[in-house]
Amino acid sequence: MLYSLHVKNLALIKEQEIEFTDGLNVLTGETGAGKSVLIGSVNLALGSKADKDLIRTGADYALVELTFFVDNEKTKKKIQEMDLPVEEDGTVILSRKIMDGRSICKVGGENVTVRQLRELGELLINIHGQNDNQTLLQRKKHLDILDSFAGKSVQEEKKKLKEVWSLHEEIKEKLEETDMDEATRKREQDLAAFELEEIENAELKEGEDEELETKYRRMANSLKITEAAGEARELLFGDEGGSASDAISSALQRLIQVSSYDESVKEVSDQLGDIDNLMTDLGHSLSAYLSDLEFDDEDYNATEERLDLINHLKDKYGKSIEAILEYADEKQKQLDILSNLEEEREKLRKKLDETKEEAKKLCAKISDIRKKNAKTLAMQMKQALIDLNFLDVQFRIDVIPNEDHITAGGYDEVIFMISTNPGEDLRPLSEIASGGELSRIMLALKTVFADQDDIASLIFDEIDTGISGVTAWKVSEKLGQLSSSHQIICITHLPQIAAMYDRHFLIKKGLSDSRTITSISSLSDEESIDELGRMLGAGEVTDAVRQNAREMRTKALETKA
Repeated sequence: MLYSLHVKNLALIKEQEIEFTDGLNVLTGETGAGKSVLIGSVNLALGSKADKDLIRTGADYALVELTFFVDNEKTKKKIQEMDLPVEEDGTVILSRKIMDGRSICKVGGENVTVRQLRELGELLINIHGQNDNQTLLQRKKHLDILDSFAGKSVQEEKKKLKEVWSLHEEIKEKLEETDMDEATRKREQDLAAFELEEIENAELKEGEDEELETKYRRMANSLKITEAAGEARELLFGDEGGSASDAISSALQRLIQVSSYDESVKEVSDQLGDIDNLMTDLGHSLSAYLSDLEFDDEDYNATEERLDLINHLKDKYGKSIEAILEYADEKQKQLDILSNLEEEREKLRKKLDETKEEAKKLCAKISDIRKKNAKTLAMQMKQALIDLNFLDVQFRIDVIPNEDHITAGGYDEVIFMISTNPGEDLRPLSEIASGGELSRIMLALKTVFADQDDIASLIFDEIDTGISGVTAWKVSEKLGQLSSSHQIICITHLPQIAAMYDRHFLIKKGLSDSRTITSISSLSDEESIDELGRMLGAGEVTDAVRQNAREMRTKALETKA
């Protein structure tokens, strides 16, 4: 569950800390008080697009921090598989610091990407905003909803289908590529043969280019190297006297002459003797190196020509010798195909038919799974809709196969069919549902799915759009029912829903240091009665209005009990 939300310097919020509870957390307030900022802050912490304009004027940054408590072992395991930290007690802390031009995302103090935040958010909380209702009007969404309800049984078959259909499309592409007349075939064959021969004649060896480049670089710079090494040898071992070697030898002789007079002098002369021996070895090494630097023009030209050939092949066939050799293998395969084109195409056609037939069988299996689950989902949806004051509702999910339209996800079209009035035929949901009906249908879906997923927290942003009266009570009852097994955070304008609270928060605007701020406070039961009275629309909250609000709260508590 979401334990707390900490917001700082975001829009009109200076700094707020909100601690949520189990059950139903209700947030109310006047229109424009800043309720949307609250949902926006949660979305930001979960990786939605950040805009620098959200930073409170005069502040350098905005900060949003969410603290979750995870007690579901399956969810814990998924988080750990993402290599993200979970405290021993199940605490997971997400934070996002938004600055001008960038943001810093963290989980448990460790830096993460925005993508990781989104993936983690999908495991911890489900946010339903006002715009989500419109997705119910999209038929593709109906297919996604049904497949989500079917779960592993359909996902495993869809995975198999995706692999088969990917192979089918690959074969189909090869068949199209090899569809050519005789003249084109001959031209392609000659080109492949020419390129293959050019590569084979080069007799390339892996790593050869690096060795040649090292050798060529040394040969091309040999004059500079020879001059430097020669000068070094002259300074150390010059024949005209005054060299370092001569100086060391002379010094050694002088010390040897007096070493018998003092043991300490002998130690120094021994050390100098070691240096004299090293100088002799160094002289031999320098002479040998200078001797090796000698090369003839033929060797230099041959190396240059070989490198030119290799680089020419790199320009045509690949960035490295390994890539060129791989290209040659592909050309050999292409040449084999072109040499026996009709035979190869016949094999491809046969494989294409086989993969299509296999895909059809998988599509049929997936369709059967969908039809079975469609009946179950439709039955559960109907009951949930009746609970939400659709008194004579009919709900059906049509799964319509189309073998001529196979995709990686199957060949079905899924349509939600509904009738909300007695005597009316069922029609597609997109043709008849009003705004208020869509809100209730979405809530019914959330209720049905609540027992299937492992997400403990649900946020509803104004689920009450377009409803009132008895229907509002039915929605309130459904939220109360759902809150017995899930943490619900609900922004509402309706007192019927607000009365069902386990914790009630008030969002309001005010002034601080002559600046507008949005504040969020937890209400006591008496304060909540006053807020319910305001929501009843009576203007002044009189004793009679309070009594009405108390009766509404009592009814809500009885329903929850």
